[in-house]
Amino acid sequence: MRLLYVGAAASLAIAAPVFGQGFQAGTPLGAINEAGEATAISSNVRVFGSFRFAESCTFDPERNLILAMNAGMSQDTVENDGYVSLINPDGTVHTTKWIGATRDGLTLNHPLGSAIADGVLYTVDMGKVRMFDLASGEPKGEIAVPGATFLNGIAVSADGTIYASNTFPDARIFSISPDGTTSIFVEGAPLAAPNGVAIDQEGNVVVVNIEDNAVLTFNPNGELIRTEHAAEAGNDGLVIMEDGTKYVSSVRFGSVSRIRPGAAAEVIAVGIPSAASMCYDSVQNQLVIPMNNHNALAFIPLD
Repeated sequence: MRLLYVGAAASLAIAAPVFGQGFQAGTPLGAINEAGEATAISSNVRVFGSFRFAESCTFDPERNLILAMNAGMSQDTVENDGYVSLINPDGTVHTTKWIGATRDGLTLNHPLGSAIADGVLYTVDMGKVRMFDLASGEPKGEIAVPGATFLNGIAVSADGTIYASNTFPDARIFSISPDGTTSIFVEGAPLAAPNGVAIDQEGNVVVVNIEDNAVLTFNPNGELIRTEHAAEAGNDGLVIMEDGTKYVSSVRFGSVSRIRPGAAAEVIAVGIPSAASMCYDSVQNQLVIPMNNHNALAFIPLD
């Protein structure tokens, strides 16, 4: 008899012996790139664990803490089990369950993308946008998004407009005005399973796709004004620096691309399995990348 875990979020279970299979040990962290090649994790990447399906993160410079969004147990096992961890910049845990210590007055099922704006933490969660007070963690309301089927990434502009990607099956970006009015900002091609969303220094909306390597910039009227390309497809995370440099993480292929203005993408890290919706730690000058079902965060110091 042996013990094994069944599924990314399953409980420890006892299983019968498996016959006819040789013993196989796990391998060090790595990923399969778009060319189908196994790539070991880059030497400049540090990984820390203690999460349950960490999908996205944001950075609070006032407290110098990383906020990691966790799905918790799968919905078919335990509903309303999502939580937010506070992580120190060195990867150690500050507070395991900051939002989620109790469920009193809290609904947080499966948070995916997240963003911080004007003292509010925003996240998309199963067809809704939820808001929390950044100082106290107290819920500040929710907005249902009609027509949403799989909300994924989120960004908030300077005027308080929320932009959220709908990845499957309808490729859409929703916009939600400060008064809560929801509309479709962009839909259809060139969106191809849109995922990460960010706002650039000019107030444009930038989106990365899962199904290809396009990095799409739309002006506030929803007009496509620029198309760039990451090194690989399958993208999720998007960080835009003050000088316009973009960092893109591939959740499918484990790489991180850097796209400087007017230049082709260059790969700065590889082999990060399930490199999801990353954030930028502006105090320590590092990228922080949640790794989904690997229940960990990867850290990449920038030059």
